[in-house]
Amino acid sequence: MDAEGPQALCDLCMAQVCRSLDVLCSRRADGSMSLSWAPVFPQEMADQLLRKMAAKEILNDTTVGIFRNCKELRLRRASIRCCPVSAEAFRLALCPHRLQELDASWVSGGLTAANIVSGLASNPECRASLQRLSLTGLHVDWQSLVVDGGTHAGFSSLRGLRTLNLANTDLTDAVLEDICTLPQLESLDISCSAVTKLTALLDCKNTLRSLTVHRLRQLDMSPVRLLSVLSRLHALRHLDFSEDHFAVDDSDGRDGDETVRRILEESPQVLPSLVSLDISGRKRITETAVRAFVEARGGLIFLGLLATGASSCDVLSSHENLKVTGEANGNQVCEALRRYKDRECFIREALVHLYNLTTDTDKPQPDMLKLVLSGMQSHPTSLHVHLVATACVFNLTTQDLAEEMPVSLLSSTVTQLLYAMKTFPNNQQVQKNCLLALCSDYILQDVPFDKYLAATLVINWLRSHEDPTLQRMAVAVISILVSKLSTEETAQLGKDVFIMKQLLAIVQQKAMDGVVDSTLRFALSALWNLTDEMPAAALNFIECQGLELYEEVLETYYTEPSIQQKVLGLLNNIAEVEMLQVDLMEKDLLEHILGLLQDTQLDVGVRYFAGGTLAQLASRSEAWTLDEDFRSTILEELHASIMTWTQLEREMVSYRSFRPFCPLLQTWQPSGVQLWAVWAIHLVCSQNTSHYSSMMENEGVTELLRALAAHPDTHDDIKGLSGSILHMVEQLRSHSGSSNDQVGPGNS
Repeated sequence: MDAEGPQALCDLCMAQVCRSLDVLCSRRADGSMSLSWAPVFPQEMADQLLRKMAAKEILNDTTVGIFRNCKELRLRRASIRCCPVSAEAFRLALCPHRLQELDASWVSGGLTAANIVSGLASNPECRASLQRLSLTGLHVDWQSLVVDGGTHAGFSSLRGLRTLNLANTDLTDAVLEDICTLPQLESLDISCSAVTKLTALLDCKNTLRSLTVHRLRQLDMSPVRLLSVLSRLHALRHLDFSEDHFAVDDSDGRDGDETVRRILEESPQVLPSLVSLDISGRKRITETAVRAFVEARGGLIFLGLLATGASSCDVLSSHENLKVTGEANGNQVCEALRRYKDRECFIREALVHLYNLTTDTDKPQPDMLKLVLSGMQSHPTSLHVHLVATACVFNLTTQDLAEEMPVSLLSSTVTQLLYAMKTFPNNQQVQKNCLLALCSDYILQDVPFDKYLAATLVINWLRSHEDPTLQRMAVAVISILVSKLSTEETAQLGKDVFIMKQLLAIVQQKAMDGVVDSTLRFALSALWNLTDEMPAAALNFIECQGLELYEEVLETYYTEPSIQQKVLGLLNNIAEVEMLQVDLMEKDLLEHILGLLQDTQLDVGVRYFAGGTLAQLASRSEAWTLDEDFRSTILEELHASIMTWTQLEREMVSYRSFRPFCPLLQTWQPSGVQLWAVWAIHLVCSQNTSHYSSMMENEGVTELLRALAAHPDTHDDIKGLSGSILHMVEQLRSHSGSSNDQVGPGNS
């Protein structure tokens, strides 16, 4: 059970509505959706549905139309963050609601801040009700805001606004002047904007409690004038005057740093109500100034000191309730990752320090992993963030640490790793970090994620990398992933001739060197699984001269049963394909395989797969092209050899289906062929009866076994094994009913 528990029922229902919109909706003349029928939603659920649609990236001009039904779906706290919504769709769907909050940050589709403000202002209820508005990353388009039919439609028309976020916009001094006339404005974020003066803030000096002016690159005010304005903001409790330390050279930011120094040193006379100050990124801050500021303010609750060099100041640790962003310890770094989610420069800096802190960690830290994941998701196109974040993921999930993490968290993290591999295909370090993190048995075996996508990404990575260590990991990952794919996905992957050539090249190189290592074993396993009931992949194998290579490997590694099993397992796969059996009709090869079958000193697993290849080929007399005496010898030796085998305790093989066995179980088949198939079914059923019983029933194997057991010409050895299998299945039914387990593909 995931430590985070199951999803909330409401969340599951919302997800189902999102999946079913096409069924639940009709279309208006303009193509937008309208719910065919809907009850009156509880108000909070309407907000949740909008957020869920945005999170699932299905909110657009078409789907947002369902919110035109204001009576059934009443929005109060709306978020269309990062969604492609046009001005017209926004006006029709959202503006009629009595909104209290709206987050339209980074909306695409041409929607501007002017469109949003004028649309909201057109609803008299919104003018009074809207309290929070976030327009981060939008074009303001101030010219169209000024007058609309003689009525002022600027920000100041939204008289109820208390919180406004215009970070990363082209906000100008003129727009700021309009904003500062808002009578109830308490929180304002104008970071990374084009503002040059802050004088307009004096118009809201009695209400403004929080001011965020991170990285105002065009600010043109002397330290004296800037401090004069800030010091008159009597109600200010939070000030963020941080700077992007990566973008500032020695000549930049000097005036801002001087202002910060004076705020620190002249405390508490300057900004007496201040309890939160963020000066991260300011390079000229001293520990002496920080100490003076902290000691002068007993009510301080937050101090941002990341990338200042002053976060190790001893006075900080003596204040229990003081939260600090910095790099002195794990708490400071995690606080930075929490607070600076939207700031690439600080996320990158914090991740660098987190990587150093977690390099030798031996305790699971899911909270840290959540913060790393959040940073990656907040900056999906940032190479700098993903370069460090992927390394942090490896540190936090390496060895046994992953097993202590919530499965849902790991699933989301691996999905983000795959996104990074796809987004930065040419960055070797990102690819290497992701591969290192993926190379975990627990993650590959037990964590749900898109394994087909992962396999294709790792295969693509192999195309241009030959580092032996990384190659070993890549092949290991591919080997495990291939065994987890659906039949359709495996078939698709098997059509890629490159992967076949790449894996065969690895096998050939190892064989030439006479090496037995995990890379060779993983490559052989991957090839085995790729060709399992996959005729196209088996044909690719033959056309890539795989048979010739495998004959050499069989001879080279005669004393290595694990290698021989994997080689013979693939030859079994080829022997199951009728059109390819002719390619195996080489007497030298079959004599060698017969010798393996007969060698009582060899592992039963080797003899088992040798027998499978021979049984498939000998079962079709009409396709046999070698002399008949040789076939008769094979059939005799099959029966004799199988009767000497002891049942294996370990799981040696798993089957996608029993379809290849059905031709071998016909009553007219030679006893050696029948016996091998029955022994094989008995082997896997005795190890996992519940897994295979439904497969036997669905594919007609149960009836074939009954027919064999009842047929007068069936050998007693075969009747005994068949009866044993049928007994196991009947016992399972009597205890628990028919199994509904799904069979997963893959050979060990």
